This record gives sequence, structure tokens and C-alpha cells, in this order.
Amino acid sequence: MNVLILGAGLMQVPAILSAKELGYKTCVIDADDKAVAIPKADVFRKIDLKDKEGILEYAKELQSSKEGLAAVFTAGTDFSASVSYVCEKLKLPAHSYIAATNASVKTQMRQCFLDNKVPSPAFIKVGKADIDSSLLSKCLSKMDFPLVVKPVDNMGARGCRMVRSEEEFKPAVDIAVSCSRSGYAIIEEYMEGPEYSIDALVYNGTFTVTGFAIRHIKYPPYFIEIGHTMPAVLEKSVHDQLISVFALGAKALGLSCGAAKADIKFTKKGPMIGEIAGRLSGGYMSGWTYPYASDLNLTKQGLLIACGREPEDLIKNRKPVDFEKSQLCMDAEKPYELFEVPCKRTSAERAWMSIPGTVEYIENINEYTDKAIFDFLPRATVKLGGKVDFPRNNVEKCGNIIAVSHNEKVAVSAAQDAVSNVFITLKANTKETDDFLAGKTNSDEKDFPPSAFGKLSQQELDTIQGQIPANEKVAKYIPQILKNAEYESKVDWNFNTIKQTVEKFDELRKNHPVLDSKTFWSALMRGGLQAAVYISDSSK
Repeated sequence: MNVLILGAGLMQVPAILSAKELGYKTCVIDADDKAVAIPKADVFRKIDLKDKEGILEYAKELQSSKEGLAAVFTAGTDFSASVSYVCEKLKLPAHSYIAATNASVKTQMRQCFLDNKVPSPAFIKVGKADIDSSLLSKCLSKMDFPLVVKPVDNMGARGCRMVRSEEEFKPAVDIAVSCSRSGYAIIEEYMEGPEYSIDALVYNGTFTVTGFAIRHIKYPPYFIEIGHTMPAVLEKSVHDQLISVFALGAKALGLSCGAAKADIKFTKKGPMIGEIAGRLSGGYMSGWTYPYASDLNLTKQGLLIACGREPEDLIKNRKPVDFEKSQLCMDAEKPYELFEVPCKRTSAERAWMSIPGTVEYIENINEYTDKAIFDFLPRATVKLGGKVDFPRNNVEKCGNIIAVSHNEKVAVSAAQDAVSNVFITLKANTKETDDFLAGKTNSDEKDFPPSAFGKLSQQELDTIQGQIPANEKVAKYIPQILKNAEYESKVDWNFNTIKQTVEKFDELRKNHPVLDSKTFWSALMRGGLQAAVYISDSSK
């Protein structure tokens, strides 16, 4: 039989492989006829995932074919509503279309939470016509700075940012609206607290958690996930409260048959939901880090449910979870029977970033042989001659590393060490890089992009004099001001200290021109190893 899979990107590879493992013929659709997973599919057809009617017609064609149609499925895309639309029409197992829409459009989602007293932030929906002089006052009558602005129907943190002042407000709303397929954004109160990403499968009245990670979010005003660590190590009470509130949110949306994925924070008031999607997560979690940590092929179990079959491994390996109410939902009743398939080891995923510029070369400074490294995943968009920038969303990162170990510290250390050794050489004498090193920022992006190690004061700069001779190791010329405890402990976005940065510069540029000390060390503080190499290359 056929399985129709929406999306032919990297995040859909586990779905294609799992469907084949189950003996199904994989029919894959995408608007991009050069998508990376197409060679793995049995059949590819170019259809835009927003085109519900086009997908339905193709699904009818498959259903009426000799092989028939067992399921329609997606993972790591925005189009779970398209899946449910088709499944509802063809009477295939899936969340209802209204439930999937509730889980796709953030304003509908928030309203469902509000109506069912599920803890989530206050919000206001805005479209282009609503962006006037009274909008900020309206928002501040319900909530205070900082605010969060995001499109109602996008993923990967595209168009999503924190708003910390009046000056940042209108540009943020304009961008969020422009990033929305429907032309609407949501403005909501900011939730303070650690953030978690949780996957689950809903099946026959049960809710089974299949991946519980802490997300590492940095670099305001944007929400850049520099990685996640799975499992999140928590007190039982906090762990159970987070799962219980997630389940309450899924029930409020109407999710009943298939995957659910939550971004949720533990605030001083207890768990509050950022959002819930009616699909398996992207970001390498459902298809990579959770299977590595648990030995459960989550995608395969989700496909079995979509095919109307029993997810035997899920049921065999799951353990009960206590329904624990938090202070914001003391009157709630248990929405499903709660379970979790626990992890046996730790997966650590970490991303690497670049400062603005043009890619000249990509290399590994030190070839790693650590057996804990399972995956090295550069983004296809980062290529020789291409433009790179410090990310403003989670699709603009340069790539990801995944490490796995029975020891959490080993997994985290291995991932960070591998990231620290990936290096992108930038083309010399480039305006974007020069502007970054000069500290130029947009008026609505205070302190962004951030500095690698912080900005030296004028007094500190005045202590740096002279030149670094040609071809001399710069490690011999580290200014005294950078040897104090404050600077020695700093780590940049790719997990290098100043000392490690200098050592790697000396490895990469054994031959370098005479370097002005003040210029060189200022650039290194601003942009880390990339900036140090860039200054050397631009000085030739």
C-alpha cells in the first residue's frame, strides 16, 4: 500500500525510511522539486503543501489505485492541517481538521487554551490594518514589556522576537505580519522561565510522551535555540506538572489521533504553554535525538497510528505518569491516561553560527574521533560563495551536531567540542563583515548581533598597544587585560574561550601579516575566531 508523506526535506527523511521499513510504498510531495529527500522516495510529485485541494486529489488518486492508500503523514512541517483535511475527507486516521487547525493557527490555539483554562500567555491578534498609533497602547493595557511578537502560522521562529521598548514595537509587528501566510501576527506577554520541548503520541484515549528536552535559547531580542538536551533532568513534581499541562492543552485543541508537540515553560506560576502543534517536532528531535536516547523509533510508531495499526513498541515500553495539577489549573480533570517512554541515555544537539559575511571556505579545525558524535549536519544553504549572517531565527543557523552518551556531561561536552571545531572562513574586505565588526546595529535591535566575548571599554583598549609581528604566534601577545578571570571564563556562541580562539587562530594562520594589536583584539572580542581570521586575511 501507499503512504503519502508531506514534505521532502531533511526532517521528513525518518518518515520515508520508517514507511519503507513497514513495507509501504512512499509517495512524497513538496513544492521544491530539488528537495534533499526526493531520491529516497519511491514516487515524487511536485505539489505545494499549502494546496489542500491539490493534495486531496492526489490522495484520491492513490486511494483508488491498485495499491491503495494506508495513511497521510507529515513530521517537522507546518502542514498538519493539510494532513487532517485530506484524512477527514478520505476517512483515514488523524486528528480532526478543526483540531489540526487549532494546533496550526496560534490565535485559535490561544483561544482554545483560554476557553478551557489552560495556562498560556495573554495575547492580541493583529493584521496589517490593525497596525496604527493605538495598537501599542491596546497591548500595554493587557500586558507589560517585554512582549513577544510572532506570525500566527509559521515555524522555526521565523518573524518571532521579543519587544523590549516602544522603538522596537512597530518594526517587529511589521515583520511578523509579513512572515505570516495569512497576514496575521500575535502579540503576547513574555513568559520567564526555562523552556522545554515535548513530543507525544495520542492514541485510543492515551497520551504518551515520546521525548522531553530542555531547549537552550539565547540572543534576545530573538529566540535562537543553540541546541537541546534530552532528557531534561527535573524533579518528579515539575516533570509531571509539565506533562499534565501539555496534555490539558492537547485536549483543549481536540487532538485525538496522532502526534502532538509542545513548547512549554516552567514559570514562577508553574507550567505555561508557548504552543502545541499537531505533528512530530522538527529540530532533529523526533527523528534523531529521541530515538538515539530511547531506542524507540518514534516516527515509525506515529506512522502505525496513521495507518490504523497498533503502535506495539510504544505500548510495550511506556510507563505511567501521574496527573499533577499546577497552581494555575487546580480544577482541571485528567484529559487522557498519561504515559512516557523514558530515555536510556542522553542526546545533546548543538548548533553552530556565523558572523555576517560571504563564505570562502568551510573546514574542521581538528578532526574529531569522539565516538559520542553521531551526526554532523551542515545546512545546505551554507555553501561556498553564499551569504551567512548571525541567525534571527532557527533556520538561519549554519548546522548542527548531535552527540549521544550514557553520561550527560560526556554527550554535552562532545557536542560542544565538535561545534567549536567547525570553521567558516569569510571572504576578506566585505561590507557586511566590516559593518558587524564596527558594531553597527539596527535601531530596533539593540545589542544584536551580540559580541563573542563582550566589548572592550575605551580604558581597556588604551592598554593595548603596538603590533603583532608577521607569522608570530598571537598566543604570545594576548593582552594582560584579557587574562583576568572575567574574560578567561567567557565562551562564545560556538563554545570557544578566548584562549581556545587564539590557539585555533595560530593553527589556521601560521603565516599572517603584521597585525595591529588594537584592531586584532577588538575584532576577536567582537566576532571570535572568524573575526580574527578575517582581520588577518583583510590585512594582507
